Amino acid sequence: MESEPVKDRGWGPVATGFAISTVLGLTLGAIGPFGSYLNGSLPVRLAYWVVCLWSGWLAFGVSLPILTQWAQARGVSVWLWAPPAVAVLAVVPAVLSRMLAVRMWPIVGQVGGLEWYGQCLVISALVTVGIMWISRPRQLSPAGPNPLSADPRDRLPPRLGRDVLCLQMEDHYVRVHTSEGSALVLMSLSQAMAGLKQVEGVQTHRSWWVARAAITGVVEDGRKMRLRLAGGLEAPVSRARVGVLRQEGWLTDAAAR
Repeated sequence: MESEPVKDRGWGPVATGFAISTVLGLTLGAIGPFGSYLNGSLPVRLAYWVVCLWSGWLAFGVSLPILTQWAQARGVSVWLWAPPAVAVLAVVPAVLSRMLAVRMWPIVGQVGGLEWYGQCLVISALVTVGIMWISRPRQLSPAGPNPLSADPRDRLPPRLGRDVLCLQMEDHYVRVHTSEGSALVLMSLSQAMAGLKQVEGVQTHRSWWVARAAITGVVEDGRKMRLRLAGGLEAPVSRARVGVLRQEGWLTDAAAR
């Protein structure tokens, strides 16, 4: 199965998320879990659960993809950014659901705010793990006419061509970026770099490799450095690699472009 191009996400996933949230909200409203069946009429329960599911989607469905892209572009492990992100994002559905519940069913005010947040946090964490795990195999399927080739270009779908801009490690897979988009292939970064040994390039970070021809400039943000690539991509440069790249002339050539 082919992976989607990096920038062609559009509003489809957002609309799908709201549709799924609406269906789940209506279902929960009809079932009335967590004692809500004993409180209020059916229309009230339906409205409550739909609003709660919508708030959860706005907090997680919209924010997490943005955070994921930001973290992957900088080589930040999911274990470093996901837990604090979930803890912060869970505040949104927790606050909104409690405000609505207390207003409609005052008796639930007996449940402490911290306990309420804790329940929302646990649910949010489980849902986040579930969504990330379910979506992972759909995006991490090897593609291309020759999935066993040592050259990652042979594993790409034909529409992406063979003009590799950079490689980006994602778990046990490598995302191969080309001028036409990107796809994930089942191989390690070291294997992918070995398969591209005839292409002049360099490993800029433990999870990134860039082709020299793709570099269009250097971006410096304080002590952080990134290489600007064709197509608007940016590859991080680790501090340990800055000196080596500067000594070998990579940064000088990039700055001159």
